[in-house]
Amino acid sequence: MPKLYTKLALFFVFLRDVSAFGIPLLRDTSFATRSLRSPSLELQATDKATTKMVVPGRPTWQQTMLRIKDPEKSIPFYIDVMGMTIIDTLDFPQWNFKLFFLTTLPEGEIYDLVPGTQEAHDYMWSIEGTALELTYNYGTENESFEGFHPGNQEKDGFGHVAFNTDDVYAACKKLEDAGVEFKKKPDEGRMKGLAFAKDPDGYWVEIVRRRCSPGTISNYFNFSQTMIRVKDADKSIAFYEAMGMKVVKTLKLDDFSLYFLASSVDDTSEISHEEATSALGSRFGPVLELTHNHGTEDDDDFTYYNGNEEGRQGFGHIGFLVDDVYEACDAIREMEYGFKKEPDGGSMKGLAFAYDPDGYAVELIKRGGIEFGDKKVVPE
Repeated sequence: MPKLYTKLALFFVFLRDVSAFGIPLLRDTSFATRSLRSPSLELQATDKATTKMVVPGRPTWQQTMLRIKDPEKSIPFYIDVMGMTIIDTLDFPQWNFKLFFLTTLPEGEIYDLVPGTQEAHDYMWSIEGTALELTYNYGTENESFEGFHPGNQEKDGFGHVAFNTDDVYAACKKLEDAGVEFKKKPDEGRMKGLAFAKDPDGYWVEIVRRRCSPGTISNYFNFSQTMIRVKDADKSIAFYEAMGMKVVKTLKLDDFSLYFLASSVDDTSEISHEEATSALGSRFGPVLELTHNHGTEDDDDFTYYNGNEEGRQGFGHIGFLVDDVYEACDAIREMEYGFKKEPDGGSMKGLAFAYDPDGYAVELIKRGGIEFGDKKVVPE
């Protein structure tokens, strides 16, 4: 069994939009079987005047999901080019899709589990880090399929994933030599020293310089970020703080603000901006970046596309591990943003998809996993 690093960078799921799972394509704000009021929601005092909601069951951010057209292109990109490792797979031939879970393991760590086995499942559903899940629907690699929507068009919510490296310029030269296309190279545009590459599906992959001495992190790249745009920063931050995350850095500019959140971190409210920047740039594991364009919160008619609308599917969801999915859902229900799938909805019982304030799907999975009904790999 590989050693579990608390710094691990990882990511997981979204079960394909198929009726077998009881997951409708478009948002459904109905509240299914559980009670609308619940004593499960905890209140934590933050000071003498305010309290904040905390979902029970120690929620930890565990996954980001992207749909991919062709795994024979996307998997080599993230493994051979970006240095990730497949730690698990879930294959559902009965529903014609397969999930690949990848992470940046610390340089030199040997992963000796076979993806798709029960042992790999046990590892995946007990991690303290965050994994990137790539969802492949059988047949999309055919030329007749035009591809998924990578985001970053008008009113799109999903922005990018990111990887840190010691030298952005050298890293981009390496990527360019490997045939990777770019949205922005390090010296283009107003923001110098960072870049946006494109993965095989056109998703933006930000390349960011680390804020620690070269060699402190041995990996050439480490998975470091998922960015989504939010309409109202106060509502979104409150939601993700209720999901156990903490704001580790805030950057406020004239037209927009950036909020970086992480799970399983100490309180950073008392450290300086410089200290926060250094700590953020030295992390091995990823953060969730919330981008708020000022003024959107005042427009009642403004909404972002969440990545699951017909014709705009690409980004699927982020997900959290919790000790008890039912208790967590009772608490989340108090926030009144609705559910895409209740724990007992559809054929797969015991996992749920809630909505955050912007309508992004947020998956809730029991820590330790459930019986998914996948076709498991039998080790030789």
